[in-house]
Amino acid sequence: MNILESMFDTVISEPHGSLALIFLIGVVFGGIIQYTRVDKFEKIAGFAMLKDTIVPKMLFLTVGITSIGLYFMVEAGWANWHIKPVMLMGLIVGGILFGASMAIFGKCPGTGPVSVAEGRIDVLVGAIGGLFGGLVFTLYFDDFFKPLMGSNMGKITLPELFAGHEQLVVLIFGITVTLISILIPKREFFDEADLSQLPDEARPDRK
Repeated sequence: MNILESMFDTVISEPHGSLALIFLIGVVFGGIIQYTRVDKFEKIAGFAMLKDTIVPKMLFLTVGITSIGLYFMVEAGWANWHIKPVMLMGLIVGGILFGASMAIFGKCPGTGPVSVAEGRIDVLVGAIGGLFGGLVFTLYFDDFFKPLMGSNMGKITLPELFAGHEQLVVLIFGITVTLISILIPKREFFDEADLSQLPDEARPDRK
């Protein structure tokens, strides 16, 4: 119980900023998610099968722009971040589990809540399962999960590897990732329900 109490105390005591700003960002984020349709199962599953590139294009574009914006906001004192330490085995195992779960479930932590808001019961069940998994991870972290994650390699960031050129490194990284997003060819994977809503001339299976 002490672990659970500590978890809730940590969340409650964290500075959350302006609720109005958080709400506005959430509305914009949800609108972008729905507009790009990345909350649809076929988008995530198509990405996993390399049949749809909308998700990677959006991810690369988001990372590229945000990496530049967030870094300089932190430098100006307008924002802050909490960098997690590098634990190699934990990242490898966690990445495999996360990727497999995304491919099977067809959702990620960002698109899942949008689908729940749309009334998707299957996603709600998955979200409840995710919360239960987080609870198990919290309760058994010290005894079971922590030893599996490997040694702590410290809080490593890319700019720190190029001391004296941090801002230039961030700019190069952000611009490069943004260009990758633009250069990735656009491919879309449609399921039968989606295809039925497209005009015949736009259906890839009729061309």
